[in-house]
Amino acid sequence: MASEPPKSIKAYREQHVLEVGWNDGSVQRIAFKTLRSECPCAGCVDELTGVRTLDVDAIPADIAPAHIELCGNYALRVEWSDGHSTGLYTWQRLAEIGAGAP
Repeated sequence: MASEPPKSIKAYREQHVLEVGWNDGSVQRIAFKTLRSECPCAGCVDELTGVRTLDVDAIPADIAPAHIELCGNYALRVEWSDGHSTGLYTWQRLAEIGAGAP
């Protein structure tokens, strides 16, 4: 499922979720706050230890994507309403986050 780009990516602002449709027909819905809290960038995760340095409780409840774009054929880049934009969510990581989402 996650080695190829998703079939569709839709942001539902009213519901605060990102919906990812995969080529196998599965659909994952990820809360914006969950996705923002799982940012894999060096500003949110210590590069040496892998420990999350982002204070998840400090993420605004109304966090939302300001802009979403594809990065090549391997990842999604989200510019968030809090100004953060350095994290790249690979298809594999996006699928993992989606699998753990409520």
